[in-house]
Amino acid sequence: MSVKGVRLSGKDILEKDFKTGMRGYNQEEVDEFLDIIIQDYDLFQQEINRLQQELDKLKKNNDHEQPTRVRAPQQPTQVNYDILKRLSNLEKAVFGKKFVDSAEN
Repeated sequence: MSVKGVRLSGKDILEKDFKTGMRGYNQEEVDEFLDIIIQDYDLFQQEINRLQQELDKLKKNNDHEQPTRVRAPQQPTQVNYDILKRLSNLEKAVFGKKFVDSAEN
């Protein structure tokens, strides 16, 4: 068995031999009960194996996927000519035409 801490397998239960005594349990009842336990063990082991395979598959898929970054929508850079014209006019008014002409060269 692959589950940590489990001490018995279905085969161990099946092969267990109990000593009989004068006032012992009915051997057929014990055997029937042990058969049910064996079937349960086998079902549990199958389910554990299935879940382990599913986990391995999910881990593998997760390793192959690249993390996606959420980007803020980029807005196109626009030149607002109206603002530039107003700024130019403001510079002319504050600093005079001479300053604006020297800045353009």
